[in-house]
Amino acid sequence: MSIRQAMLAILEQGPMYGYQLRAEFEQRTGETWPLNIGQVYTTLTRLERDGLVEVVGHGGADETDEAADAGSDRQHVSYRATEAGRGEVSEWFATPVPRTQPPRDELAIKLALAVTLPGVDVGTIIQRQRTATMASLQDYTRLKRSGRAARPEEPADLAWSLVLDALVFDAEAEVRWLDHCEARLRRAATERTDVRRDAPAASTTEGAAR
Repeated sequence: MSIRQAMLAILEQGPMYGYQLRAEFEQRTGETWPLNIGQVYTTLTRLERDGLVEVVGHGGADETDEAADAGSDRQHVSYRATEAGRGEVSEWFATPVPRTQPPRDELAIKLALAVTLPGVDVGTIIQRQRTATMASLQDYTRLKRSGRAARPEEPADLAWSLVLDALVFDAEAEVRWLDHCEARLRRAATERTDVRRDAPAASTTEGAAR
């Protein structure tokens, strides 16, 4: 997920300082991907370095402990998107998200390793993951049927509903993929058994021929 472009898109709406920007991002995405304030300030620093945002004002000192933890002894520094920043946002919205370099999928990596290592019960891994994913799917479904996601009249509520849709579809796809993995493992085990069973018969036939 591109935090950089998401922050730029929000800053197009008007100047904000770090905590406002984080709150806007989390509110617009249903707090599904919470941001660390240090990450926000680091990204703002890089965006300013690249000429995509500019400082437009300073406010009072930020007195929160979290700001101190992030090394933010700075005052409330407000940023806004520059013309170059607005151009990058327009390009981001106009460009499809590439699938050539998919993000690392921990579950896919875990199963890929599990099937290559001795002594790992891959079937149990799949069963436990399916149970956990089904529980998450039920939670997402309940959220969709209640609260703000069930009444998407406001843009922010519609945004949250769309995020929930994505989570539901991802969970459903993961369950289907786990079912597929389980079927592939059963088929592979059957094929290995057939090969071992046929091997002695083939050896005996070759011996008789000699």
